[in-house]
Amino acid sequence: MRLVFMGTPDFAVPSLQALVAAGHKIGAVITQPDRPRGRGKKFLPPPVKETALAAGLPVWQPARMQDEILMRDLRQLEPELIVVVAFGRILPRAILDLPGLGCVNLHASLLPHYRGAAPIHRAVMNGETETGVTTMWMAPQLDAGDIILQEKLPIPPAATTGEIHDRLAEKGAGLLVHTLELIAAGRAPRHPQDEALVTYAPPLRPEEEEIDWQQPVEVIYNQIRGLNPWPGAYTRRSGERLKVYSAQIAEPAAAGRPGEVIQITKDGFAVQTGRGQILITNVQPAGKRAMPASAYLQGYPLAPGEMLGCG
Repeated sequence: MRLVFMGTPDFAVPSLQALVAAGHKIGAVITQPDRPRGRGKKFLPPPVKETALAAGLPVWQPARMQDEILMRDLRQLEPELIVVVAFGRILPRAILDLPGLGCVNLHASLLPHYRGAAPIHRAVMNGETETGVTTMWMAPQLDAGDIILQEKLPIPPAATTGEIHDRLAEKGAGLLVHTLELIAAGRAPRHPQDEALVTYAPPLRPEEEEIDWQQPVEVIYNQIRGLNPWPGAYTRRSGERLKVYSAQIAEPAAAGRPGEVIQITKDGFAVQTGRGQILITNVQPAGKRAMPASAYLQGYPLAPGEMLGCG
């Protein structure tokens, strides 16, 4: 099959690599433009661009999907199928209707659950015990196309978004290759999504990153691992942001007020929540690298009774 691949971040890289390894003819890889990243704000290529160039594939980076030159070039390629993995752009109807076999998307959830931009973050933050990947025929509505294949993945109690992201990316790559085999054989199914079961995973909002110590310990624990490694949950100490990357639900020590440091241990420091206590084990002070909480305490001593989360 003649393919066009659309994708941008790390999540899409294993899928592109798997399609190349499977021998598919990829006429072009379309990804988002280079953007400033990191502390230096240097313009850097998206991971999919780097992977495509290493494989000798042509890379297109249109500023917008309604571009007339893009449409002209796509028509000249005459792709039989367009494959989309975490592209980050809405495809206009003209592109969806272009390939003879349609457009296929790999989504990081068990649709119809968690449609939208942040399915992995939301699943972990919500304390889900299972997620998965779905391939589907694309439709104009957000993640609403007919399902082709799905594969489940358990979410262990201590797993972070980063860990689940990497496992789903690899699992999704294999599922995508199998999906294209079925399409090529004319045996790819179409299972309409049950609209009564739809849930959404909207983009993360900046205010969701700050820890609200009034929340129960389970909610805060899931927030911390759900925002690890990006963008990172944080609290405030003396007006400065203190990112929190890992924690454990702790055995209650002396009771305190939400946000109060209760106990200092060899592994970190325990904080009172709205219900229960949590042991903070890995943090990142403003302008510093992430570090074990025990190392943080050597340079930034804490004492029981200090309040976190206050301006």
